Amino acid sequence: MRDRPDVLVIGAGLAGLSCARTLRRAGKSVRVLEASDGVGGRARTDVVDGFRFDRGFQVLLDSYPEARRQLDLAALELQRFVPGALVRRRGRFHRIADPLRQPSALVGTALAGVGSLVDKLRILGLRRDAARGSLDELFARGETSTAERLLRDGFSPTMIDGFFRAFYGGVFLERELSTSSRMLEFTFRMFATGSASLPAKGMGAMASQLAEGLGREDLQLGVRVTRLEGDAAHLADGTAERAGHVVIATDAGAAATLAGSPETRWRGTTCLYFACERAPLDEPILVLDGDGSGPVNHLGVLSVVAPSYAPPGAHLVSASVVGDAATRPDGELEAAARVQLEGWFGDEFRGARLLRVVRVPEALPRQDVPTDAREAAPRSLRPGLWVAGDHVATASIQGALLSGRLTAEAIVAKG
Repeated sequence: MRDRPDVLVIGAGLAGLSCARTLRRAGKSVRVLEASDGVGGRARTDVVDGFRFDRGFQVLLDSYPEARRQLDLAALELQRFVPGALVRRRGRFHRIADPLRQPSALVGTALAGVGSLVDKLRILGLRRDAARGSLDELFARGETSTAERLLRDGFSPTMIDGFFRAFYGGVFLERELSTSSRMLEFTFRMFATGSASLPAKGMGAMASQLAEGLGREDLQLGVRVTRLEGDAAHLADGTAERAGHVVIATDAGAAATLAGSPETRWRGTTCLYFACERAPLDEPILVLDGDGSGPVNHLGVLSVVAPSYAPPGAHLVSASVVGDAATRPDGELEAAARVQLEGWFGDEFRGARLLRVVRVPEALPRQDVPTDAREAAPRSLRPGLWVAGDHVATASIQGALLSGRLTAEAIVAKG
């Protein structure tokens, strides 16, 4: 019989690994059980024929406090997007940039055919509001939907429809802007104070880094927990693991099955990965569908941002679909995306080869109004049983990392 660890962590995503590493550093023995064949959960990267495929389009905001605290950002070799976006609107690309970070883009942004000059000035006001106080104070504020907050701040329907629906469609995976205004302010602060980045080896590099130091006995892959009973986790092979504390750090659906915790509603996305011989865009910047004509809501040429995402002589384009369109059949979705992107880029996209369609129906926990979105707090279901993950904090990498750490610290405090 194997030694009984102090803590059993179910799930080797970012929350579970953050929890396990924090516990180990506090001197606790830990065993992590992961049902799949690798670490990272939704933040995994597959490497095929020299291309790096994340589980849908994702970025790491290097301003996340927990990313700075827990990750060695220099070792991740972060490759950064240019702040701002190119918005496709009425047959043209328009640049929207942060003039405080890119003074040279001030005139171009002011004259961009998306919203009015007053709208651009109101972005500075939103930035000021988002920067006020601590994150705890931010999440204690009153809330409304993102759409209602933008209207209350005086943004014109043209600016909301032409910019915010597409930009936050990529962040929240919904264009209706029903997500809590707290999440609007939180993410706006993170974008304003840092960069959207890709680790050179893909988003999965974060989990690989967190898992360093966990040996074979500490991290068990391909082990599925079927039920919990007292201090025992019963496994699919008929055996059981016991520990003084059990942390459920799986996705929210599995957590609900194992522990009866509340069901989480999700936002989904579908990502189409294309290979091109020539990059349709030579700048590391996000491209948005400001017309809402779809199906592609946002696009990035990942190999221009991070050359390691594609083999020599090729480029990798990530085109993301959100909302109902994301559920359309592969062939229908590809055909519609090609028409849209050939209209955007012309010959630079013709001949693009579809490499993979990645469907992530449970990509991001919904945080609509009313929401309990908050910086994070340890969640105990009963003595010795805990739940960690972005679904119990903010729906973000920040939320996953922080939830894992705070859960571990609460366990350590129990002695």
